[in-house]
Amino acid sequence: MASRNFYIQLIIRVVFLSLTSVGIGFSFVYASYIALGFLLLILVAQVFSLIKFINSTNRKIAYFFDAIKNEDFTLRFPERVNIKSFKELNQSLNRVNGLIQEVHLQLQIRENYYQEILKQANIGIMSFNEKGHILFANPTLEKLLNYSPLNHIKQLNQIDKGLYAIFKPFESFERKLFQLTNEREQKQLALKCTPMTLDKNPLLLVVAQDIHHELDEKETDSWVKLIRVLTHEIMNTITPITSISDSILKHFKSVASESSQTVEIEKMTSSIRGLKVIRDQGTDLMEFVQSYRSFLNVPKPDKTLIPAYKLFEKARVLTSKEANPTTKISWSIQPNGLELFVDEKQITQVLINLVKNAAHSLEGKENGVIQVLTSVDENDRKFIEVKDNGPGIPEDLADEIFVPFFTTKDKGTGIGLSLSKQIMQRHGGSLKLHSIPNKETTFTLLFE
Repeated sequence: MASRNFYIQLIIRVVFLSLTSVGIGFSFVYASYIALGFLLLILVAQVFSLIKFINSTNRKIAYFFDAIKNEDFTLRFPERVNIKSFKELNQSLNRVNGLIQEVHLQLQIRENYYQEILKQANIGIMSFNEKGHILFANPTLEKLLNYSPLNHIKQLNQIDKGLYAIFKPFESFERKLFQLTNEREQKQLALKCTPMTLDKNPLLLVVAQDIHHELDEKETDSWVKLIRVLTHEIMNTITPITSISDSILKHFKSVASESSQTVEIEKMTSSIRGLKVIRDQGTDLMEFVQSYRSFLNVPKPDKTLIPAYKLFEKARVLTSKEANPTTKISWSIQPNGLELFVDEKQITQVLINLVKNAAHSLEGKENGVIQVLTSVDENDRKFIEVKDNGPGIPEDLADEIFVPFFTTKDKGTGIGLSLSKQIMQRHGGSLKLHSIPNKETTFTLLFE
């Protein structure tokens, strides 16, 4: 019906144009200039109206492309028309509209798919332009930097001035290491910045990864390999010495009991004492080496879901006599009913070791306080903190206390903290230290 009306109106307009033209011809022949001028104005108006009427179809097509530009795919053209050319045109436009809509939906699906991959990636990803505006930052990066939302690189200045200085020049780089320290932990970030272009606008793509855990594992593996070699070589050397000295010692004792000469007895007695020293020193050294073998043979954790109060109760009983009477030990669980998926024996061993160390650091101090807390952090990770108000650990020793053999105590093998750290690594977590000299020391067991 719309197409039929179009043709009827077109015919009527052409007829009127023809009649007006004939009238102009007669007016010109008979020199009726007033009528000629009037008919010319009518002719111009009719031509303009005809052009406008014909362009209505072009306007519809223009609306179609504008709708596509604005991602509006609801515009449809009628296909039930009598004129074949109009019908084919409308069908083609509707078909193109459907194809573009399908492509648009596929692109949206792919974009959402890639966005989800970037969000779930275990490395931090960020892109920003020359003006410093951050176009994209995935949750992993916000978690690494402990800052959300990230909109501009100037926000990095609030996290760490050194970190902001790396990206401020808007220059790419292959690889940089940066140590990010906050009040709870240290993160060793590996950063890589790559240039890219989007819509002819230069951008920088930043990839960040916390390699602190990997470095800890490599360090522990290195110490395990070294200790394995040392213990093997030392045991191979000591065992025959102690065995032979013990055999000679028994022989001299039997000979000394049978000999009657005083001089010979004195020599044998002196030799016996020397052999005893050799045997005792060898035995002590073997016991020392055996203590390090425990570092090499940490079994795989047998994890079970255990209530935190049960774990704390066991550790509390086993450490109740460690602290002096002036030291207060508090155990706190937030929220109540919190459960931990851990190896009960191994984590109890770690807690006992940390509480003992804290109690040792508070010896001779009045009003000493040890706080043991388990809770959930802002990233839904469960943790246990052992905090004391002792003298703290100097910054230059903070990286050494986890090294096997190293100790600040008068007694001890220096294996406790390194063993605790290895147990946490086998749990897939980490053991962190935060210390303020003469104020507080906090060891944090962080479970991933």
